[in-house]
Amino acid sequence: MTGLDRIRFLPLHDKVVSAEKALELIHDGDVVGMSGFGGAGEAKTMPLALAEYAKTHPMKITLATGASLGNRIDGKLSESGAIERRYPYQADPILRKAINAGEVMYIDQHLSEMADNIRHKNLAGINVAIVAATAITEDGQIIPTASCGNSANFIEMADRVIIEIDTTISPVLEGVHDIYVPKTRPNRGPIPLIQSSDRIGSIGIHIAPEKIAAIVMNEIPDTSFGMDQPDEDTLAIAKHLIHFFEQEVALGRLPENLGPLQSGVGSVANAVFAGFEHSSFSNLQMYSEVLQDCTFQLIDSGKMTFASGCSMTLTDACAARVLGNFDQYKDKIVLRPQEISNNPELIRRLGIIAINTALEFDIYGNVNSTHVTGTKMMNGIGGSGDFTRHAHIAIFVTKSYAKGGAISSVVPMVGHTDHTDHDVDILVTEQGLADLRGLAPRERARKIIDICAHPDYRDALNDYYDRACQQGGQTPHLLREALSWHARFEELGTMKIA
Repeated sequence: MTGLDRIRFLPLHDKVVSAEKALELIHDGDVVGMSGFGGAGEAKTMPLALAEYAKTHPMKITLATGASLGNRIDGKLSESGAIERRYPYQADPILRKAINAGEVMYIDQHLSEMADNIRHKNLAGINVAIVAATAITEDGQIIPTASCGNSANFIEMADRVIIEIDTTISPVLEGVHDIYVPKTRPNRGPIPLIQSSDRIGSIGIHIAPEKIAAIVMNEIPDTSFGMDQPDEDTLAIAKHLIHFFEQEVALGRLPENLGPLQSGVGSVANAVFAGFEHSSFSNLQMYSEVLQDCTFQLIDSGKMTFASGCSMTLTDACAARVLGNFDQYKDKIVLRPQEISNNPELIRRLGIIAINTALEFDIYGNVNSTHVTGTKMMNGIGGSGDFTRHAHIAIFVTKSYAKGGAISSVVPMVGHTDHTDHDVDILVTEQGLADLRGLAPRERARKIIDICAHPDYRDALNDYYDRACQQGGQTPHLLREALSWHARFEELGTMKIA
């Protein structure tokens, strides 16, 4: 199928132009909204052309997306000096360096709320939307590619819209999307979704044809994804979680299929979810952001019956298998806009179990998801806050150590707090699982140290806590020492006390 064949609303054929011509629609100082979520479904021809153009024609834009972009787009735009401001999430090492150097102003936002912030003018409006599409239907609907992200919102809000027809994406994806856009307050009713498998919208994004300023063709494929294989530690984390869920079912606190599950992004979360394949659970359902390899592994094994997400980020081998046999998956998955996939109203209504990854957590259960040693941005909060605050059970997983043991993932006080102890229910490392529900801070501390901390750091944590308790307080701390572990790592390359 050629690019023009995918534009089935024939009057739009006249809008097809070169990327160079479409660049005339982007001006210095514009807020540009781009499709893309988790490295999938991003426009590619236009942003890469913009990065090249900015090298010789200096300009600055505010870049808004769904989440992270693939194809090193963030990095190339950053290298060319084109990004002045960026939100809501990124994962590029070059852009990360520019953010931490103060060269790019980064606004780290909960993924569920960014579109609503633009809609209600808490953030600047979108001047140009650049959205990747699999096709344009006979009635003019824009069919997204492997992610929905904020694409529908950007198209609705933008002054000018550029559609990028991605000929590298299989047309079999048409029909898997469920596009629903909430109304503007105060005339907004409840989102009519009761179960993970409900469809409440349309298969594509509706747009008045005259709003499309240009259509560009793309032949650059999405980024290939690598995924670390489960190791001894991630398998141990998975076993702790499976055992916990078995106990919860036996006690009647969870249904036999647990209820809808959410998984954070990355190798650790993927490995933990893959552990369900060898569990006693069946009829599992997912209501999450990114559908990774583990999702389709569980569908293939018969363990999972339905998965709702915002994006598919698959390894090459998994993508070839899934897209090559998509008929057997199409009625088992749905892709939604991120203000629906991450919506707090729905997360609480559905009773979701949220499983996300922490960089570190402290002895009272506060979690840092974003900042290395408390100051250096890693990627961003993403959707972890959306799910953690509103989940039926909020779980964080991480290995108890990093950098070969030079870093303890359990510290006296986190250097940056993304998720407070009020919202965190369960902490899991390869050492064990700490159930914090119903515990006061002093009860949490001993449990976290004794169960989750690495043995190399357990005595030091207990010593800190014992001395802090002597000074008293609801949440005892030694303020002069609370962040000394991070300072020691920055100075000596290890948190260990000599």
